[in-house]
Amino acid sequence: MKIKPMDDRVLVEIFEEEEKTASGIIIPDTAKEKPRMGKVVAVGTDEDLQEHIKEGDKILFAKYGGEEIEFDGKEYKVVQRADILAVVED
Repeated sequence: MKIKPMDDRVLVEIFEEEEKTASGIIIPDTAKEKPRMGKVVAVGTDEDLQEHIKEGDKILFAKYGGEEIEFDGKEYKVVQRADILAVVED
């Protein structure tokens, strides 16, 4: 089974990183801010969006943007074009 977003939406695999303070204390998931970076897994049907965002791109998105879903044991977000802030280049 495969998820294909519609219109101006993008399916993003969320990056989960373990956070530690400078003194080595691990911050629990409940105290962390929501992830704001992820890898594009699929791009919607909007042709203009497909010119700018490609599968495999790393993107920054709005803190509370998108709809969280879980599929095959992984967490994803379906993010609208308006919530995409930037493409991260290495």
